[in-house]
Formats: sequence, structure tokens, C-alpha cells
Amino acid sequence: MADPKGFLTTPREEWPRRPVVERVRDWNEVYVPGALLPIVGAQADRCMDCGVPFCHEACPLGNLIPEWNDLVSREDWRAAAERLHATNNFPEFTGRLCPAPCEAGCVLAINQPAVTIKNVECAIADRAWEEGFAPPAPPDRLSGRTVAVVGSGPTGLAAAQQLTRAGHTVAVYERDDRIGGLMRYGIPEFKMEKRHLERRVEQMRAEGTKFRTSTTVGRDVDATELRARYDAVVIATGATAWRELPVPGRELGGVHQAMEYLPLANRVCEGDLPSSPLSAAGRHVVIVGGGDTGADCLGTAVREGAASVTQLDIYGRPGSERDEDAEPWPTYPKLYRLSAAHEEARDLRTAPAADADARLFAASTLRFTGDGEGRVRALHLAEVDSERRPVPGTERTLPADLVLLALGFSGPDPGDGLAARLGLSLEPRGTIARGPDFATNVPGVFAAGDAARGQSLIVWAIAEGRAVAAAVDRFLIDAPTRLPAPIGPYDRPMTA
Repeated sequence: MADPKGFLTTPREEWPRRPVVERVRDWNEVYVPGALLPIVGAQADRCMDCGVPFCHEACPLGNLIPEWNDLVSREDWRAAAERLHATNNFPEFTGRLCPAPCEAGCVLAINQPAVTIKNVECAIADRAWEEGFAPPAPPDRLSGRTVAVVGSGPTGLAAAQQLTRAGHTVAVYERDDRIGGLMRYGIPEFKMEKRHLERRVEQMRAEGTKFRTSTTVGRDVDATELRARYDAVVIATGATAWRELPVPGRELGGVHQAMEYLPLANRVCEGDLPSSPLSAAGRHVVIVGGGDTGADCLGTAVREGAASVTQLDIYGRPGSERDEDAEPWPTYPKLYRLSAAHEEARDLRTAPAADADARLFAASTLRFTGDGEGRVRALHLAEVDSERRPVPGTERTLPADLVLLALGFSGPDPGDGLAARLGLSLEPRGTIARGPDFATNVPGVFAAGDAARGQSLIVWAIAEGRAVAAAVDRFLIDAPTRLPAPIGPYDRPMTA
């Protein structure tokens, strides 16, 4: 604990964002470059080095948060990077994309603003790359065992890196043309520039991990042949089966899933396309769904030059303070939060009819109506009660040339034939069934991440990757593993 009075004398200060009018003209990250390091040392001083640090329990990775806060306060960046990487393969990803349940579990957050754990984490990760504290770590010798990892999202990459460093020969199979999964084509550039992802992939290549892109296991590569070729297989395909909205007019042109829309915008940033075929430019956009994916669509549509953008959330507007009865500390509370995209929509007044920023809360979509050519032109909605039932007499109509459905994901895509071809058992909700050691019903085949857990956070995805790697290593060497297993397959976030 570098400063015993830091939490009393220093107010919380977050990484400042660039002005809205500046950042919506480009796709760069929203934060002011270089503005984090001058403030992060004092912010780390606010950590109380609690005797029982609940931030550890709130983070599924078990990040050693008080330790690296103290090291940052003392400007020992090398040691801080070592402690951070001891539990997290990709802290520059979580430092930008994770909603920080660790901050909700911060003891200081009982009655004060929490320590800016996420910002400190990001500062350490970025400094580690700048100073060369994150070199490739190839194994000293190879085990002679081989592993196929199917899927290159955070779970697949974490599992692959852990297993490669343990000495196994690992190949990652990805159906897209680039590595990264939803981090590549689902997360917009303004939330995480893809150079961070490229840097980690190159590190993994240098360590010995092999990558096979544009390869769909179950279609381009026979799943049973893959199992026969490798000593173990890890299924980490994510939860890509999107949820539908079965209302009248869904068949109209211009109504698309969020994950049909976002990848095209990312491909424009990659230089693959001059413009998106689903660009929001000049169109009235309505986003159905109040989560992070909907916010990603919002920020993307604003940058593409939409005429208006409105986001519908079926839940009521949450409060700005924790409800201690319903969501007591240290659980992660549902609060009214202003993301960068919502801040932009608020300042630019993209949705004059919205309750706040671009959002309409407690709103349910009833139907879509179109023009004579079969294209959507309006969305009809109604307010809902506490049971999410439409309230009579509250129907409204919004102009809509482009509707984006951001309703979440139910499980892995059944269309690739992977589960059926391997004979994997599924849970009733469609996720892959597994035992306490992450093993499926097929010997040598393991399942991890959203494909088995269901839709979750990036920090849980990385924790799953590290944990399944430990299970696979134990299976391959038939002995206790030295790899850490931060979670079990049945662990869940803290709830009241």
C-alpha cells in the first residue's frame, strides 16, 4: 500500500475521452492518446490493499489487483506487468473491453467511487508492450502432443497460448479470414484498435502456435478427421447463434442482425471494402436491444452518418446508485451507464424522441411496416410494464430505414455441423454439454467459452481458456498440470 491515505485524498479520475465532435469523424479509439499514464499512478494509490480483496473474487481471472496497483504506484512497471500477465493472457483486451466487475467488487466502492482498476490494467499492458516486457515465451522443449483449437476468440487464443507455452503443438482453426473471432469483426475499431490484436497474434506465432484461417471445421475440414489427427480438440467457437425477433414485418428488407451489420463496418476499417453495403449513412436507424452490442451498433451508425439513431431497451431505466437490497455489494449492479457511444448520441442529439442519450427504455417492438417495395419504413413500439408486457394506449411509431437486432446469442451455431458430426451432447439451451473437467462426452474433446457457458464477458472467456488449457494439459500428460485453472465450468458471477 504505497499511500495509506490515497483513497481519502485522491478523487477517482478516469481516462479522458476525446471530444465527441472529433472522435465521431474517425474510427480511432475514443480515449485521449497518452492521457492515461500521467494520472494512473495517483489512481493506483487509491487502492487500500484490503485484507480480503473482493476484487479478486469479482474477477474470474483472479487478477492480483492490489499487488499491481502498488507496483504501479511505485512505478515498477516491469514487476507490475509480470504480476498482471501471471493471471491474464490479454490485459490490453480486458483493459479496453471488460465492463470491470472487479470495480463493482472493490471494497472502496461500498461508499465511494471504486479504484479505476480497468484503467490501471490497461496502462500496465500498454507500458509492457512499449518497454518490451511482453516478449514471446516459447517452450523450452516440446511434448510431442498435438492440440486443435477450434475458434480464435479470447477463449481459443488463451487456451492456445497456454498449451503452446506448456510445450504442446497447437493449431488454431478459424472460419473467418483473420484471427480474433468477435474481437476482430464484432468489436468496433473505436473500442479497440485491431493493432492490439495483431500484436498478440504475432507474439503467439513467435511462440509456436499455428493458425489456420478461412477454415470451417465441420464443413471445410471434417470434424471426425480433425479429432483423429490431434491428441486433443478444444471447441471454443463462441455463442454465434443470434436470437430472433418474431414480430410481423421481420421479413422486410432493411431489418438485419447486429452481427450482419458490425462485421461489414469492421471490414471497411480493415481496408477490405470501400464502404459497407449496410451503411447507416443518411438513414433512420433503430437498434432493438439495450446491451453492449446495441451500443456498438450505435457508435458505428453515428460514425457512418446516420440521419437518426434510436436504441430500444425493453428494461426500465436503471438508477444511478446501487440498489443495496436487490444488488448488494460486491455484486455487479445494473446502473445507468453512459458509454462512449451513448455520450456521442446524447451530444449530437441523434434521437430527439429518446428518454436519455439515444435510448428508449421500457420499450417493446410490436411490428415493422414497410413501403410498397418490401423495405422497412417504420417500427411500431409500446411501453411495457414491470413484467415486460405492452401497456395499452402507449403505442408509438419511429421512422426506420435500417433496423438492427441486438438481442444476444443463444449458443454455438448449429449450422456448421461441428457438434452433430462429432456427436457432442448439447444442453437444452443449445450449448455444448461438458463435465467438471471441461470434457465433452467424446473422449479427447473439450468445450470452453461461450460455446459451453453461454453468452458471457470477455474476462470470463479468457478465464475459460486458461482453465480448459489446464484440463487438456492434465489429459495429455496424464499427470498433475502446472497450468493455472482460475475457474471451473460451473462457476458463475457473484449474484445476490
